[in-house]
Amino acid sequence: MCPGRKNLAIDENTWKETLVQAPGKLIDGEHNHLDNLHTDNLVVMRKRGVQHKRELRKRKQKWLQNGHGTYSQLADEDEFFESSEKSPDIVCHFYRDGNARCRVIDNHLKVLAGKHIEAKFCKVNVEKSPFLSQRLRMKVIPTIVVIKNGKIKDFIVGFTDLGNCENFSTGMVEWRLAQSGIINYKGDLMTPPIMKRKFVKNRAQMNMRGGYEPDDSETDSDD
Repeated sequence: MCPGRKNLAIDENTWKETLVQAPGKLIDGEHNHLDNLHTDNLVVMRKRGVQHKRELRKRKQKWLQNGHGTYSQLADEDEFFESSEKSPDIVCHFYRDGNARCRVIDNHLKVLAGKHIEAKFCKVNVEKSPFLSQRLRMKVIPTIVVIKNGKIKDFIVGFTDLGNCENFSTGMVEWRLAQSGIINYKGDLMTPPIMKRKFVKNRAQMNMRGGYEPDDSETDSDD
């Protein structure tokens, strides 16, 4: 065999060996690349998660410093304007002393204030805020004014939007406020809690009459 042929044979063997090993090497390389990619993504995700938690803690601290988390009494409309400068998201109840319906609203807002610290819940006597009362044309008490990002977003006047009765649930007030986007809400914005309650009640009556069993997911979770 001539020297050229021998060298060719070595080259062919080397080439064949490389060809056989190549797929495995490519697969290993792809795995390494994916491992690094996943690792990089996890590192980025973790950093973003830590940053998000840090920012959320800062926001919560600022909220609490500005009186969020409690249902506070404002002295007059001057204090109302001062609060609006510190807290862009406000749920303010304009009430009148001795009004039974205002006391009903108070009970519900006290609960929601501790549950939704992302907004400031407060109340002010309508008789001590004549400018606002006239400016906002308040004719029915109680009236809840919803302020989002420093601008008046919505009004909840009387009990009309809360089932038009006095025994509505806190969940009903929460749902109505969520319609304005003032609080974080994970429920169904399309269906008020009072409708869910009636639906569950009807299902229970059908079951008592020999109908089907109610689904576990269709239960009333209102306060």
